[in-house]
Amino acid sequence: MQCPHCHSHLALVPVPGNTAPAAVPAAGPDTPSATLPTTAPTTVPATGSGTPPVPPVTAKEEWQPPPVGEVLAAYAGRVKDSTTAMRGAARVRDSLNRARTAAAQRRAAQQTARRTPKSA
Repeated sequence: MQCPHCHSHLALVPVPGNTAPAAVPAAGPDTPSATLPTTAPTTVPATGSGTPPVPPVTAKEEWQPPPVGEVLAAYAGRVKDSTTAMRGAARVRDSLNRARTAAAQRRAAQQTARRTPKSA
């Protein structure tokens, strides 16, 4: 399932205390619990504290992004090149300034186009 706005992947997890059969995911054929019935229990065992038990943490799925530490590990031994960094920052600043100027010109042109000329 994906978020309709940012298209990031979402995981459906069962809500504690929800006993609807559709709310509990069915076990896959490779899991040992596949021989158990797929219907959800109708009662929640009491824990003594009055709160429902916390659902177990699910295993990492294929579509989940890797941990940040693994991604940044490739850059761990690199040395910062300040000359290249300054050049890149200057290019980004120039690009932002050009975009800001173009947007201001576009807004000004739209405002003048919206104004109706006054007749004499």
